[in-house]
Amino acid sequence: MNQKILARLQAKKEQVKNYFRQHPDFAQNLHERLKVELTYTSNAIEGNTLSRQETALVLEKGIAVPGKKLRELTEAVNHAEALDRVLAHSKHHRQITEADILSLHHQILKGIDDKNAGMYRRDPVRILGSKTILPNALKVPQLMTELVRRLQQTDQPPERVAAELHYKLVTIHPFIDGNGRTARLLFNRVLLAAGYPVIVIAPEDRLDYLKVLEQAQTGGSSEPYYLFMRKAIEKSLDLCLKQAPITAVANPKPEKLVQIGALAKHCGEPVSSIRFRTQEGLVSVAAYSPGGYALYHPDCIEKIKRIRGLQTDERLTISEIKQRLE
Repeated sequence: MNQKILARLQAKKEQVKNYFRQHPDFAQNLHERLKVELTYTSNAIEGNTLSRQETALVLEKGIAVPGKKLRELTEAVNHAEALDRVLAHSKHHRQITEADILSLHHQILKGIDDKNAGMYRRDPVRILGSKTILPNALKVPQLMTELVRRLQQTDQPPERVAAELHYKLVTIHPFIDGNGRTARLLFNRVLLAAGYPVIVIAPEDRLDYLKVLEQAQTGGSSEPYYLFMRKAIEKSLDLCLKQAPITAVANPKPEKLVQIGALAKHCGEPVSSIRFRTQEGLVSVAAYSPGGYALYHPDCIEKIKRIRGLQTDERLTISEIKQRLE
């Protein structure tokens, strides 16, 4: 992944995280809006005809919209509940398992297709209007086991892991229905665990989304797909920052904050180590200078020393350190 783009995404993510910490009410209200937005957009990509406003009525008021099919109403409720489950799981930084994926898919198709909910497909399928050739159903269990194993062993940044997980799942197409919704929720689970807000792919981007996916699936370059997903992440971050007041990225006492070089010197660590721990969510950026430089609170000095001790003395993994610091 392009390091400049990655750094920009992570800088904006830290701005959003910091504001959420300072303004929990705003964070909760934005979460509720994003739940509606992701439910609306993800279902709309798959052909659900509920509008954004109708989706909100179903989720927030429990209103059955006249003229809409029961399936469409159930899809909205199921997706919102599945997203709540994803949000809860992401807080524990636990690795994704096959059981998690099957359980998430079961939630999506519950009450719609109970026979196939949470079950790998047993029949051949094809994507209408696409040249993509999908794997034989007999290979699906093995492919999914391999996918989860690679996911658990990867050392790629979460932005890349999320996009690759999404791509691999829709390409394996393990389910009769609900593959796209499951993939987009898993995409979000990886990013939520890394400190990102909910990421949305807008319905107006549907054709571009499907185009870059098919290009990668049929032997073309995968780079347009990964670029598309990076842009989707950034658009969602920009949306959060746009809705937050200007104080979202301001610090009332900037003179007390230090740049990464000074922090590294105080801690006796290379800058690359500080940057890595920031990317992994172990250390947070407090604010950004007018020139775009990350600024850290001096409290990070002791935190970094503690992290170093957990790594060297107790030999804990990143996930274990996150749990210890909570």
